[in-house]
Amino acid sequence: MRSPLRPLALLVLPLLALTACGSGESEDTAAQTAPSAEAGAFPVSIQNKFGTAEIKAAPQRVVSVGLVEQDALLALGVTPVGTTEWFGEKPGALFPWAKEKLGDGPVPTVLSDKDGIQFEKIAALRPDLIIGLYSGITADDYKKLTAIAPTVAQPAGVPDYGVAWQDAARTVGKAVGKAGQADELVQAIEQRFAKVRADHPEFKDKPALMATPYEGYFVYGTQDPRSRLLTDFGFSLPAGLDKVIGDKFGGNISAERISVLDQQALVWFPTKGGTTKLQNDPLYKNLNVRKQGRDVFVEENYDDELYGATSFVSVLSLPIVLEQLVPKLAAAVDGDPATTA
Repeated sequence: MRSPLRPLALLVLPLLALTACGSGESEDTAAQTAPSAEAGAFPVSIQNKFGTAEIKAAPQRVVSVGLVEQDALLALGVTPVGTTEWFGEKPGALFPWAKEKLGDGPVPTVLSDKDGIQFEKIAALRPDLIIGLYSGITADDYKKLTAIAPTVAQPAGVPDYGVAWQDAARTVGKAVGKAGQADELVQAIEQRFAKVRADHPEFKDKPALMATPYEGYFVYGTQDPRSRLLTDFGFSLPAGLDKVIGDKFGGNISAERISVLDQQALVWFPTKGGTTKLQNDPLYKNLNVRKQGRDVFVEENYDDELYGATSFVSVLSLPIVLEQLVPKLAAAVDGDPATTA
């Protein structure tokens, strides 16, 4: 699993060099599809962690430096000219649910943030809007990005990589002049979550967690979109969870605190081929959650829609999560150890 915890290195280049990048690559990049905006949508101001993005007209060339915003853009009929690779090495950084929305449209240029944001490459795409909601943009990054185009960075008051899927969709909608359409998309999915809660009263208030065997035991906190999936289903998160892992979207727990994992339901994201190893972990296998089969394993597999969809947690990926993860959770909490999730 590739983690959004990795640091964003700074690129030491003058801002003038960034804004003066030529049209070489951008001339070969397909133009963005930008349907007409809703009446009265512009100009619009969007506040974020580092300032306010002033968007005067419907953007025609959007670049996503966040890891999942391409889904919200495509759901609203807007094809970004640039997307940022998280994992999977998919063309355009688009998983199947997003590729379906792209259709025969132009495939976005893929950016990488392994060594920091690629400012020169972004500038060459000539964006008129940069989106980075599900990101770890720094104040210095923001200064450089805003020298290229208006930038909507992660919202204030939440950890990096902690924006809720509803807020991400609605903010993207506002930025591209599709606020009403975005709200409709969010409401439709929220209705599906409500149906899950109604159909599965056994989920109500049962403590649950999401975790991955990343450098030991890594637990997702209350501000992570994956954890919020559980509460959207009706589960609760363990009291004092954030005191254990800190104020980030998640954190590692020591072997001495492995009892934190012993919940009524536990969703794991093991590395490829790591499920059996985790199930036989000498510490973990002695917990009741393992003995009673209350754990769900969504193993790393970039061709498995559920793995990707549960990481993206977007308006386009959530229908897959609702269809495939809910039955697994139902099997996990049915009280029958013989039932495998």
